[in-house]
Amino acid sequence: MTDPRPLARPRAVILGGGFAGVAAARELRFSGADVLLIDRRNHHIFQPLLYQVATAVLAPADIAAPLRQLAEQQDNLSVMLGEVSAVDRQARTLTVAPAGIAPRTIPYDYLVVATGVQSSYFGHEEFAPHAPSLKTLADAEAIRARILSAYERAEQSDDMSERLRAMTFVLVGAGPTGVELAASMAQMARETLRRDFRRIDPAETRIFLVEAGPRALASFDESLARKSAARLEELGVQVRTGTRVDTIDANGVLAGGERIDAATVLWTAGVQASPLVAMLGTKTDRAGRACVAPGLHLPEDDRVFVVGDAASVETDGQRVPAVAQAAIQQGRHAGRAIANGINQSRMQPPPFRYNDRGNMAVVGRNSLCCNVVAGAPAAP
Repeated sequence: MTDPRPLARPRAVILGGGFAGVAAARELRFSGADVLLIDRRNHHIFQPLLYQVATAVLAPADIAAPLRQLAEQQDNLSVMLGEVSAVDRQARTLTVAPAGIAPRTIPYDYLVVATGVQSSYFGHEEFAPHAPSLKTLADAEAIRARILSAYERAEQSDDMSERLRAMTFVLVGAGPTGVELAASMAQMARETLRRDFRRIDPAETRIFLVEAGPRALASFDESLARKSAARLEELGVQVRTGTRVDTIDANGVLAGGERIDAATVLWTAGVQASPLVAMLGTKTDRAGRACVAPGLHLPEDDRVFVVGDAASVETDGQRVPAVAQAAIQQGRHAGRAIANGINQSRMQPPPFRYNDRGNMAVVGRNSLCCNVVAGAPAAP
């Protein structure tokens, strides 16, 4: 089935309703284009706070907003819930399967791919059933259920070794997600749950944060990373750096030659680009991200932009980090480039420049790790 709507105006299609996709859509508000935002889910989430949903600090609704609210605020924007199964750059069309409807062909004049990343188990897909990752609201809710169920099992068990295993948690990967989740879990055990049980003491919880690299928070200044690790230790988290995970199974992990029996293992390590990037037929890096031109479009197609975590982007010879502020800036840049192309006879997009405003990681209550960049402009 082909989309029957005539293209009276240029159509810009945006794939992905994350930070980059939403920023691109908003930038196209007065562009003179019809904008179609396609996503598999009907909501935008504030992903940096997923760990707080996973530890019952926040409810899912606190970090999610319906994508259709954007259409209410922007007359030239439509939202479609569906899955993209093919991209034909020659014909400038997409094959999309909307929810509960037969696949249809959607034509486009400009395409923005902002589909983000998914977890990478570095070739060990057998780890996935035993070590869920934290990328979506569904992931966060499932992890929260696992954590709370572990304490319930410990409360009911008469076997001391099984009780210890149930109250042992292993997080693989000490980037910002792993650090923030470990700290929040430790705080939950010490404070939130301390009076909820009669037969166990949640303060006896063991949390291991395992990192293959030489230190936690590798993207932060070394002194800040060291202080953050010390703070984690104060909270009761055992940080194991330089420790590679060899196996993960239903009973725990083998890491650095040491067996850790744990009922709950969580994956907070590597990522790879969405499979949709491969449909573009363009050059990608080792993580599957599209190697885009300086203007964020494909080198061979200046009407297809890839932004956010799905793109491999460099500024001044440094790779732009996969963080929310970078995704927002890239989405805006792509939106402006498309608007210029529509209104000014397809001007060549200017090179993208990333304005780093610093990084932040929350290491438990009242403790914050910030990488502040000197001279960074204030956020708009």
